[in-house]
Amino acid sequence: MLEAISSTAISAGQAVSHATEAQAISPAATPAIQSGGDVGFESVMKQVTTDAIGTLKAGEAASISAMQGKESTRRVVEALMSAEQALQTAVAVRDKVVQAYQEVVRMSI
Repeated sequence: MLEAISSTAISAGQAVSHATEAQAISPAATPAIQSGGDVGFESVMKQVTTDAIGTLKAGEAASISAMQGKESTRRVVEALMSAEQALQTAVAVRDKVVQAYQEVVRMSI
């Protein structure tokens, strides 16, 4: 189960990485999950992963722009705080998934 989640997260991350090499993605630029379509655990995890990666890339791009003198300090702080929040959320989700997996493994059959 963890391998499937990890491979899904990695493939989603690679897709975003290839699509956004030239530009940073803001969370608003990613498409929302459409209701009534393919809404399952995998699609939700892909969307969350894509959003988190996009936010992290936007924070990184803002930092680089600030070092070049092209971005204001306020914008950099906002981008970095959003990136930090996205990372903390991703870690919390990962921890919950690992915890659930461990509980399933401990169940007696």
